[in-house]
Amino acid sequence: MSVVVVGAGLAGLTAAAGLAARGVEVTVFEARERVGGRTHGIEVAPGAWVDAGAAYLGDRHTALTALLAELDLKTTPTTMTGASRFALGGDDGRTRAGRFPPLSAVALGELFDALDELDRGVRAEAPWLSADAARLDRLTAAEWAREHLRHPDARLFFPLFLGEMMAADPADVSVLHLAFYLRSGGGIRYLNAFAGGAQENRIDGGAHQVCRRLAAGLGDRVRLGEPVRAIHQDGDGVTVVAATGSVRARAAVVAVPPTLADTIDHRPGLPVPRSGARTAPGCAVKVHLVYPAPAWREQGLSGWSVNARGPLLSTVDDSPADGGVGVLTGFVTGREAHRYAALPAAEQREQAFAQAARLFPGLPEPIGCHVTDWVHEDYSRGCYAALFGPGDWSRLGPRLAVPHQRVHWAGTETSTEFFGLMEGAIRSGHRVAAEINAMYRWRDIHD
Repeated sequence: MSVVVVGAGLAGLTAAAGLAARGVEVTVFEARERVGGRTHGIEVAPGAWVDAGAAYLGDRHTALTALLAELDLKTTPTTMTGASRFALGGDDGRTRAGRFPPLSAVALGELFDALDELDRGVRAEAPWLSADAARLDRLTAAEWAREHLRHPDARLFFPLFLGEMMAADPADVSVLHLAFYLRSGGGIRYLNAFAGGAQENRIDGGAHQVCRRLAAGLGDRVRLGEPVRAIHQDGDGVTVVAATGSVRARAAVVAVPPTLADTIDHRPGLPVPRSGARTAPGCAVKVHLVYPAPAWREQGLSGWSVNARGPLLSTVDDSPADGGVGVLTGFVTGREAHRYAALPAAEQREQAFAQAARLFPGLPEPIGCHVTDWVHEDYSRGCYAALFGPGDWSRLGPRLAVPHQRVHWAGTETSTEFFGLMEGAIRSGHRVAAEINAMYRWRDIHD
């Protein structure tokens, strides 16, 4: 039995490894010249790597944790010792203990309570079947905020929170998608937490190592620089047409984001597209500023900041665990990501340097700057994940994980558990490998 997997990110490689372990002949096509998908490592100093894509995990991410143990990879705690910086008004920043911003505690408490209420009302396994799903799927998060958030501090903080949490602008996502995302990921407090939450740890040496080691186990079955153009099916199997030729197989797994899956020529055609007119890319640009050392720690600062004005809407200390250089990672999200991504590289660096210097006075000049633009990444169509806009869950949701005859679907956007996270991608890979094994082995026995 043979299967072609399209996409060598976490979902595709997990599926391929699971199928290969069951004795299936696997070929993996990857459009890029690297594996990893929306995980990507950058070496910022000799032997020191940072995550330009997905980075964090928590104790509930059990599939990822098990895979790390299998691949002999370790984790390191996310450093959050010290005070935080907030630039939410007209000044250059205020210092506060912990991560709670200098805004009305009552207003932010009411905001989080309202989000909790949305979360509790969603059926994670089938959000389109939730009570009031049709109305929630019509509303954008921006419309919901205008209706429900009265206090100016809540209105100010909501888009910053959404950018940090989902790399989304409130106008780009439906309320149903927002509520589902929170429910799928374990709730607002778990998703937003470092200690004891979804951002508690990083993978020591970078998350990109997971896909590298999975691919190494598959060897020459992984073919890079091979974007897939078409998948044609008949009664006996599929023909997958890639850049340098075609491969015949019993079935195919498409493990790429929904908007990319729709660019493939499917014959017969898909009964429902994988994305809609309002499906948006995750709006994220990651900026890594490299310093000789994490000098902000000398000032009693954690490196964490939240900022009302860009480009860096939040920052975090991503310095390697073994010392050496200091790395301040900035997140540019939502509408600001589009603006910043359009700037010349020199201006991107200048704006990031200037903002970091205002936020953390006394920092030396950076010795390196790495900007990763996911907005314009052809083979990702955004990061962290696709953003489901108004109507998407109602139209697309019921078929996101349903096979199209011999074409099966994987990817974090097909997972109703930890949607948008590395954990969701890995769980989708496990699901589809088991699905194919059960479906085609049963056919072999009974044909």
